[in-house]
Amino acid sequence: MHRTALVTGASSGLGAEFADQLAAQGHDLVLVARSGDRLAALAERLTSRYGVRAHVLVQDLAEPDAARRVVGRLAERGLGVDLLVNNAGFGTCGRFEEIDAGRDHEQLMVNVVALVGLTHALLPGMLERGRGAVLNVASNAGFQPSPYFAVYGAAKSFVLNFGLALRQECRGRGVRVLTLCPGPVETAFFDVIGTRKAAVTGSMTTPEPVVRAALRALERDRGYLAPGLGNALAAHLTPRRPRTLVAAVAERVTRKVLAPGPVPAGTRI
Repeated sequence: MHRTALVTGASSGLGAEFADQLAAQGHDLVLVARSGDRLAALAERLTSRYGVRAHVLVQDLAEPDAARRVVGRLAERGLGVDLLVNNAGFGTCGRFEEIDAGRDHEQLMVNVVALVGLTHALLPGMLERGRGAVLNVASNAGFQPSPYFAVYGAAKSFVLNFGLALRQECRGRGVRVLTLCPGPVETAFFDVIGTRKAAVTGSMTTPEPVVRAALRALERDRGYLAPGLGNALAAHLTPRRPRTLVAAVAERVTRKVLAPGPVPAGTRI
């Protein structure tokens, strides 16, 4: 029997790549995103290429009851989930007070609330069966305070710490939990955020090697993965510095996302 993986944010980028590589491994799929046309095209391609079943669930995860709706439609179709890939997410950048509050609210609903809601709903079934996995996509922004990405970085810190805590709770119970913390990846993330300057931590990579490394790390029961040498070094070294110093250094790195303009009074250069 094929096992079933649910992938959020599956219409493009890392989500589409997760779907492709999991289908290649023989997983049936539940594809979740807002874009029904793109999901349908992906499902048709994966079914034709790999012979797996691919179910499409169109859902905006920013809606307050998104997780409940997804789980309800799974029940209607009689689908269980063996692997949950919480990939959906987006970011905002700029000075916090200048970012639309509604947009930041939507960001938290997708990056945090829907992720926790789907995990809360699907994890008990995995534990009852004694097998399963949860793969949460965080970011290298989650390892330190991220000025001008304040809400995004804080949300990804939540995802990282939530995943590490959940992994400990699930140890010895048949369920693996991995948190993926990539650096900049060539996806639509930068179109949504509005600037490629948001790739502040190094050169861009592509989804394929990131997903390949993540699935390998999940198989090995790693707690978290920061793929790439520079990303891994930052992940291991940054948390060991004083937090206020880390925040100050991070501000020097991330300020490039701001539009050119006069330096505010009282700002140290």
